[in-house]
Amino acid sequence: MATSSDDESRPIRGRADLADVFRAAEKPPSAFRIGVEAEKFGVHESTGEPLAYDGPLGVTRVFADLERFGWRPERESRSGPVLALRRAQASITLEPGSQFELSGSALTDLHAAKAELDEHLGELAGISSELDLAWLGVGFHPLARQIELDWVPKLRYRVMKTYLPTRGSAAHDMMRRTATVQANFDYSSEEDAMRKLLVSLRLSPLLHAMTAHAPFAEKKRSEYESLRGEVWLRMDPARSGLIFPLWTAPRPSYERYVEWALDAGMFLFKRGERVFENTGQTFRDFLEHGHEGERATLGDFRLHLNTLFPEARLKNTIEVRACDAQRHELSMAVPALFTGILYDDAALSEAEAVARELDEASVREARPLLVKHALGAAIGGVPVRAIAERLFEIARGGLTRRARLDAAGRDESAYLEPLGALLSRGECPADSTAAGVPPGAELGVRELIERTRIRLPKGADANTA
Repeated sequence: MATSSDDESRPIRGRADLADVFRAAEKPPSAFRIGVEAEKFGVHESTGEPLAYDGPLGVTRVFADLERFGWRPERESRSGPVLALRRAQASITLEPGSQFELSGSALTDLHAAKAELDEHLGELAGISSELDLAWLGVGFHPLARQIELDWVPKLRYRVMKTYLPTRGSAAHDMMRRTATVQANFDYSSEEDAMRKLLVSLRLSPLLHAMTAHAPFAEKKRSEYESLRGEVWLRMDPARSGLIFPLWTAPRPSYERYVEWALDAGMFLFKRGERVFENTGQTFRDFLEHGHEGERATLGDFRLHLNTLFPEARLKNTIEVRACDAQRHELSMAVPALFTGILYDDAALSEAEAVARELDEASVREARPLLVKHALGAAIGGVPVRAIAERLFEIARGGLTRRARLDAAGRDESAYLEPLGALLSRGECPADSTAAGVPPGAELGVRELIERTRIRLPKGADANTA
């Protein structure tokens, strides 16, 4: 069901229009793809200072150099600053504190996604050497204080900067000092979409605990395995979290997701080049009453869906968002876990059985302990490590049955091996990265960079495309 530009701009006629946004994205399983999004922090290696947006050594310089590889700049307006790069289906985007994100293409398997990520890092290697940059794959900035970070000049971020702190005390930390690995998955029907969404929501705290990787802040070892996870517990509850109303719905549906989305506050909407800031007005109120004479359109609703931040969200794909950024050797473990669970029918059924054992009250109680202790926590009296081991085997089985092989004959379960080695010792990635460092201990800039850096391929040259 295609949506034309005229449909995007016409006023919404009723709730059915909103659910049709999701129906239009349904695909046959043969067309299912995987899209991986990987964020990282840039710092100047000699000083540890964070990568700024502008200036001769900032993001704009990196963007300009990347254009040599066929990336094209994107702006919000014709005369506005460059805020992203695009090449074919892939894009390089920025989070509010200049976190650098590769939003990958929709690809057939994890091998192709890994090759795309490796290519991106190879293109960054020569530029990074020239500009004295290191890239950190970790969920919370290990070095920077808030005062040391600037703001990316994106319209939405300016609104979020002011509004979100009124809805949660950790808003600025979420925006500028966290980084994640996310993945996007397709669905074939309403039943398939809601099944995958609910499994992802229910299991997100556990899959996050398995991959927890945010143990440092402001040069010190935090008491949390995932400080990023703790930050997300102090965010706007109307637009984040686990969408508990869906857990108890007799029949989860697109309409029920729409009802949840309608009660989150908006940031803005656009009419041509004109921007209307209607901060905090719920989409439900906008739909019923409009704003300054403007009525809600499908385009407005699509924009609103992209401003909702649950641990798994429904758009034209199902986007899983719970996990921390990783060092390169573990970067594919997160999408591998979800691919194995969501793209194999037997694995999805097994994961559903695990998910049904988790009740809302137990999960609510456990979430602060999960971000603090990760695999050392428990849910409803059951050790998280035991549940994590079940989920790992479910995901590995799903990937093995998918039987997507690389040139060396390995299936996609190979991307789980580094995580499996940690799990066998009862560790998450944070345990490895922060090994030997007790909570409260301060580390030097050099050591923190070495512990969290993404190793770039050697020999890449930004001067050759």
